[in-house]
Amino acid sequence: MVNALTRHDWSRDEVRALFDLPFNDLLHRAHEVHRTYHDPNAVQVSTLLSIKTGGCPEDCAYCPQAARYDTGVAAQKLMEIDEVLERAKAAKAAGASRFCMGAAWRGPKDRDIPKVAAIVSAVKDLGLETCATLGLLGNGHAQALKDAGLDYYNHNIDTAPEFYGEIIHTREYQDRLGTLEQVRDAGLKTCCGGIVGMGETRDQRAGLLQALANLPAHPQSVPINQLVPVPGTPLANADTLDPFEFVRTIAVARLLMPNSIVRLSAGRQQMDDAVQALCFFAGAGSIFYGEKLLTTGNPDVEADRALFRRLDLHPLEVVESAGTVHADIVEPVLAEAACGHGCGCSNAS
Repeated sequence: MVNALTRHDWSRDEVRALFDLPFNDLLHRAHEVHRTYHDPNAVQVSTLLSIKTGGCPEDCAYCPQAARYDTGVAAQKLMEIDEVLERAKAAKAAGASRFCMGAAWRGPKDRDIPKVAAIVSAVKDLGLETCATLGLLGNGHAQALKDAGLDYYNHNIDTAPEFYGEIIHTREYQDRLGTLEQVRDAGLKTCCGGIVGMGETRDQRAGLLQALANLPAHPQSVPINQLVPVPGTPLANADTLDPFEFVRTIAVARLLMPNSIVRLSAGRQQMDDAVQALCFFAGAGSIFYGEKLLTTGNPDVEADRALFRRLDLHPLEVVESAGTVHADIVEPVLAEAACGHGCGCSNAS
């Protein structure tokens, strides 16, 4: 269903006004939109595997996979297809409907694409939705991945355009927009969000969501990540974001992009159950299951299962039949997962 109120011309003042609403008023408005366009008791479940870890040449200030930072993450080669398939089968058996694959590259080389495409094709044959986050894409890469059966491509814009240069210096903001354009042109679905808690102001958080909402097409999936400070990275000592400010960010994202699935992503380990419940009420409709997000922690599997039961939530299982997609209820048995962010390293998805 396409929302007749979907817009791509939000001003910063309008977005900031939403952030500044009284907390209960904001959550009420966001939940009404969430309930109108989504099942409020269903959560899309994804599992993400790092298929190539560490050694990234970028300098993203939050990322433990950057080779220049001493974080204890060793560089590894691209995983073999059989190993990836073993993990994908386990994820499907555990109730995940989407299998996401991340690689710590600035961007794949031409020679890497056939290898990744073969992995994507094999995972797709298992009946899972497929997602990849490989960094900046070159000419023809998005189309090759689409042809192999890729459903989603994750590439985050990370933060507001004016704050971007405080966090990353090895690629331009426009580089990210260029990859997103290639992804859309190839007919892939986009997974695009950002990270909060990196020292940005509320106005800059509004700027992140404004930039996402004003893309030519709203991302089908919008991961909102809370920074996980990692020793050895420049943001290791970043101040912790007020949890209610994070909930506000989820709620405003829901209001700006009503048809998108907003994902409660990295940083869940630092959230208590009540904060997560508020996020689901405010419009979060997706999580990563599992114990590990690449190099940062995630709530353990038993805690996630218990939380779903306590909140009467059920995972969405995407079933494609005769051209339709619907959600089935599945028992939330969890698998180990990881998550990556839009340039192929870690801390966010």
